[in-house]
Amino acid sequence: MTAESGSHAISPVADGATRPGDNPGMSGKEPVAVLTIAISSRALFDLEDSHSLFEREGIEPYAEHQRSREDDVLEPGIAFGLVRKLLALNVDAPPESPRVEVILLSRNSADTGLRIFNSIQHHRLAISRATFTSGEPTWPYIRPFGAQLFLSANPESVRRALENGVAAATILPDRAKPGTIASEQIRIAFDGDAVIFGDEGERVSREGGIEAFHRHEIERAREPLSGGPFRAFLSALHDLQAAYPAGQASPIRTALVTARSAPAHERVIRTLREWDVRLDEALFLGGRSKGPFLEAFGADIFFDDSLHNIDSARQHVVAGHVPHGVSNP
Repeated sequence: MTAESGSHAISPVADGATRPGDNPGMSGKEPVAVLTIAISSRALFDLEDSHSLFEREGIEPYAEHQRSREDDVLEPGIAFGLVRKLLALNVDAPPESPRVEVILLSRNSADTGLRIFNSIQHHRLAISRATFTSGEPTWPYIRPFGAQLFLSANPESVRRALENGVAAATILPDRAKPGTIASEQIRIAFDGDAVIFGDEGERVSREGGIEAFHRHEIERAREPLSGGPFRAFLSALHDLQAAYPAGQASPIRTALVTARSAPAHERVIRTLREWDVRLDEALFLGGRSKGPFLEAFGADIFFDDSLHNIDSARQHVVAGHVPHGVSNP
């Protein structure tokens, strides 16, 4: 057993609807009834001290530590603010038809996980479904739960989720204050290649350099890019945005924040048009450091496959590393 509590979620889906987490080959166009987020307890709450105890002394001291403190409320973790804002979308939705569901999957036992549920109740988070695996991997439960996104502090769990067709990211310790909410609007930012799109462009750039990359993209400007691991999640966000009446300010705002620049921008724009997916903002930075731009956007979370970009981002915002593509052998 480990102190890492990986979490995966399921949401109720209307009869006959397809769950984007069910098939690694999803096109991203399948209908989504409920946006379902899976989250580990170490991403949701600050459990670093107890996790360190587990790594130093093992399971028994860790278990006793959690039992003796099960009435001590856990402080918010890195992804707490994002989860709270997502769950707030259900305030004006019928109880039987939530817009968002968050479910916990944990490698704790049910016994040691009692403190986690007590903290969920204290913080009034509408999370009622959870799986405690007593040290066994949590990733096998992602697909049955139908999650479109998995956030965890365990890199191996994230890799296995990605292998099974679920958008997933490792939440890394950051310098942004956990649980901070800058505004009520949810702002989510994505890198392009190897996150929303496939990593074909990155492979060309690594093998032939930036000139070869630009030549490759110009020649294929009207050829849609392949979908990356976050395509279906982006589509699910788009569906959720579309559920709000036209003319009403959307509670969700999305942004593409990419190192691409002209002339490599055209293929990206045409691909999103082909997919019929909306991104509210697109920042083509041409290699500029992403962190300050993400801060200006006010991102609640940013997803990127490059640890270099993640290091820049987490100086300013919560960041999730996507261990996918040629940058992550």
